[in-house]
Amino acid sequence: MKYDHLLVRYGELTLKGSNRKKFVNQLRDNVHRSLKGLDGFLVKGKRDRMYIELQAHADIDEIIQRLSKIFGIKSISPVIKIDKDLETINQAAVSFAQQFEAHSTFKIDVKRADKNYPMDTYELQREIGGAVLSNVDDITVNVKKPDHEIKVEVRLDAIYMYVDVVAGAGGLPVGTGGKTLLMLSGGIDSPVAGVEVMKRGVTIEAIYFHSPPFTSEQAKEKVIELTRILAERVGPIKLHIVPFTELQKQVNKVVHPRYTMTSTRRMMMRVADKLVHKIGAYAIVNGENLGQVASQTLQSMYAINSVTSTPVLRPLLTYDKEEIIVKSKDIGTFETSIQPFEDCCTIFTPKNPVTEPNFDKVVQYESTFDFEDMINSAVDNIETLTISSDYKTEKQQQTDDLINDFL
Repeated sequence: MKYDHLLVRYGELTLKGSNRKKFVNQLRDNVHRSLKGLDGFLVKGKRDRMYIELQAHADIDEIIQRLSKIFGIKSISPVIKIDKDLETINQAAVSFAQQFEAHSTFKIDVKRADKNYPMDTYELQREIGGAVLSNVDDITVNVKKPDHEIKVEVRLDAIYMYVDVVAGAGGLPVGTGGKTLLMLSGGIDSPVAGVEVMKRGVTIEAIYFHSPPFTSEQAKEKVIELTRILAERVGPIKLHIVPFTELQKQVNKVVHPRYTMTSTRRMMMRVADKLVHKIGAYAIVNGENLGQVASQTLQSMYAINSVTSTPVLRPLLTYDKEEIIVKSKDIGTFETSIQPFEDCCTIFTPKNPVTEPNFDKVVQYESTFDFEDMINSAVDNIETLTISSDYKTEKQQQTDDLINDFL
């Protein structure tokens, strides 16, 4: 079947009432961004749905694949747009049914938005179903559990007919919910947390704490790759790389060994809090999961949160680890996340970290040294990269250059 349009159904933005125009406009911008580099299409964003008109040379599969990752889209269908002439409608339905396997069942599903159309829903279903049965062999009707459904939408401008429905990412268009700062560690959890908040329409920038020589360039490149994968869904993302070595070494000098993990995370939060205000964000996001590790008990979260008044969002707080792994695989970050390059938290993890830190004790340990200048220095020396879906690290670019030179 040669399709001439894609029907894009909206997700939750249909509930936005008087604000819907803002959400539709943002979604249309996101669609244009996602389809950049492709041609042969025209996007038409309307109040209740979006149509993408396709030219003959359009790469439909690639367009659908990109659209399926865009938040705010519930589903996508390749459709044909036809005149409201009954003979034309029947011919189109027969063409669809001729592609079904032998001995399969089908159903005609009619939605009639144009209430002035001369035939009602049931009349149209009978008429089109009869045409299919008369012209296609080895096929029968099953209205309860059909193998195939031919969907017919009678709208004011034309008839839209289709069979396939491809699931979208759902949620709200990114860019409608403000900006947050994602604490991206390189593990399994934090990229999933980033996707979860972006699904609510939120824009993210990411922060990564790098402690050379204790953490390698490979660990840094791993985080860059995770950011690149996230950028496939939402466009370029700023990644802020914090030089964290001196701060981390100082924590290990003055803080009791059992409390170094708690104090290290407090320092991270203090740096993130300063950066939040610099970039105009409204919350910090992390991948913490209640009870998963020593630093993610309620007592630990209380001690760590106390250094900031900025809201800290934890979208994975109550997830099972297996749920997070499934989501990580779904969004394509799992294989990168499990690469064995340790982050700064892993390198300095004490043998027996405190799981229920005493708040007064951690404050007392940190009071023996004024960390403020070191925190400000870390913020002032942040390296910021803008990571797009086609971003390549310096090492990757050098490899490509060598290959090109060889060829």
